[in-house]
Amino acid sequence: MTMRRLLPPIVVCVTLLSCSRSDADESEGAPVMAFDTTVVHLVSGHDTLTIHAEVARSDEQKTMGLMERRSLPDSGGMLFLYSSDQPGTAGFWMYRTRIPLDIAFADSTGVIVAVRQMVPCEARLAVGCPAYEPGRAYRIALEVNAGVLSRRGIGVGSRIRTSALPSSLGK
Repeated sequence: MTMRRLLPPIVVCVTLLSCSRSDADESEGAPVMAFDTTVVHLVSGHDTLTIHAEVARSDEQKTMGLMERRSLPDSGGMLFLYSSDQPGTAGFWMYRTRIPLDIAFADSTGVIVAVRQMVPCEARLAVGCPAYEPGRAYRIALEVNAGVLSRRGIGVGSRIRTSALPSSLGK
């Protein structure tokens, strides 16, 4: 009988993951996991900006977000939806996020209560990355490329409208 030494499960998983994604996927900013998509309209006093957003509903999707993406179209984004108010101290971080982003935090009616500019974090551990907190309670967060919101005049008081919002949130 011949004994074979088996690799620990973690090594096998890491190897399988790295082999299943091509360099082309990574360079083009392909998502690591699947997300539903929706159209989001950002309405300001004088303009409406349309974003084609991926929707993060599950805890796993919210944790992954735009991690490892190398690009995002100016008309693209990531919409985070919560079933209850999140405290103003519940911020977002940029661990393993490769592109600078703006984030708009909105209340349960879709009114934007805070906007923050976020830069990629170079830390090797998540604890080394700052959190970007809104300072106000929110139910919706929308990440887009850095500068998109300010160029289009979207800020505090503007409104997020989408059919992806649960009926308990504003449409």
